Amino acid sequence: MSAPDRRGLLQRDHASLSIRRQCQLLSVARSSVYRPPRPANDNDLELMRRIDELFTAWPFLGSRRMTAMLNSEGCRINRKRVQRLMRKMGIAALGPKPRTTKPAPGHKIFPYLLRHMVIDRPNQVWAADITYRAPRPEESGERMFGMH
Repeated sequence: MSAPDRRGLLQRDHASLSIRRQCQLLSVARSSVYRPPRPANDNDLELMRRIDELFTAWPFLGSRRMTAMLNSEGCRINRKRVQRLMRKMGIAALGPKPRTTKPAPGHKIFPYLLRHMVIDRPNQVWAADITYRAPRPEESGERMFGMH
């Protein structure tokens, strides 16, 4: 449940629970209860309308390119503000996401042997790191100890 939904469950005139305790139970910051959110200004509404128009025309635009397009139109705007407005509108760029876990063709996938094993004592399972990094010339033993 989102924070605004939890904030909506709060009852200011509850008979036995104080606002402080309700905020604790609902995991809501008390500052968000006492100070209402500022309403969107007219400039934000204009920008949101323009962002929606651009996003409808080019649904693959992210916040960086959206910011560049708005700036080229003469609207001076920060990328973080574009991100905030896009998040508020519930839009995100459509496009390929990183495919970091896709194995290379022909690559053997090894089974994870510890999946169902309960590790409950010291020295039951060991691990090793086989990462190799070639030493730079100044790190080799000859240079380090003054040998030629």
